[in-house]
Amino acid sequence: MLRFPPASCLLALALAASGGTRGGPELRTGDVVFQTSRSTQSAAIQRATASPWSHVGIVEVANDGTFVIEAVGPVSRTPWQRWRARGVRGRVLVMRASSLDPVRLARAVAEAKGQLGKPYDPLFGWDDDAVYCSELVSKAFARGAGVVLGRLERLGDLRLAEVEREVRERYRGRAPGGLLVVTPASIAADPHLVRVFEGS
Repeated sequence: MLRFPPASCLLALALAASGGTRGGPELRTGDVVFQTSRSTQSAAIQRATASPWSHVGIVEVANDGTFVIEAVGPVSRTPWQRWRARGVRGRVLVMRASSLDPVRLARAVAEAKGQLGKPYDPLFGWDDDAVYCSELVSKAFARGAGVVLGRLERLGDLRLAEVEREVRERYRGRAPGGLLVVTPASIAADPHLVRVFEGS
């Protein structure tokens, strides 16, 4: 007689393969995930971009678990549940480049993982010596998948009046208005991405 594993085991296997978690989003490699960070700069980013999303990373579903490749401190590979719990109220936005095939998405993730250990850039420069969260995501997709996510904006075109004190402190004086940056909000608004989950 054939013996089948119990339904609970089948569910666990299906969730592991997809990167899903019970009661949460079904994640895929290459998904772009956003959260409201608890970092000291999070509130300023939210005000300057008129968006609740102040941090972004890329999902990797691997044999050893589900992770988010993110620029926080050094670029890190953070377990999904730990990453999710770190945000305000565990709320996340999951977006997917559904027009890209798995090979190109895997290349974007590999590009991001190639930056592991690279230092965080608190001044939001566009060089490759250090990297901030949305820069990591944008460059990983551009270089790995051939798709540009988000758009470069002049720092001076953001709502800097909302964060004048923070900007003066960060740049030790007047903000470099011509500095080109890509924000989590810009990536979240990119037409290449579709929303697949939002919630806690």
